Amino acid sequence: MSFFLVFLAIVLIGVVFWIGLGLRSGKTGDGLLPGLPGGGFEQPPANLPPVLLPAQAAPEDVDRVRFSLGLRGYRMDQVDQVLDELRDQLASKQQEIDGLRAALAAMEAPLGPEPDKKGTAPEEDRL
Repeated sequence: MSFFLVFLAIVLIGVVFWIGLGLRSGKTGDGLLPGLPGGGFEQPPANLPPVLLPAQAAPEDVDRVRFSLGLRGYRMDQVDQVLDELRDQLASKQQEIDGLRAALAAMEAPLGPEPDKKGTAPEEDRL
């Protein structure tokens, strides 16, 4: 008896679903079920601002990035791990760039007029 009631409930749910599809498509009577136009669903419009990094991203910019929460999305621990690694890589690259710029500035600083053999700077007005 209980098997029959479960079967009857499934049939009733199926009939309600079938009628709902028919009414939603605007057709009445014995028309075919509506198909999906274009073979699938359209991409929903974005209602949140995009998550962007500046053109010259710094480690602090990566720390400020926040993603929206969704029902189904990326695992937050994996995203956090990748962002932490990206921040560390950016910090090391920035440190290397700063070191190379300091070395270049140190190499360019002593370049001035060369002293002559007596230890004095040459006078350019002698000619």
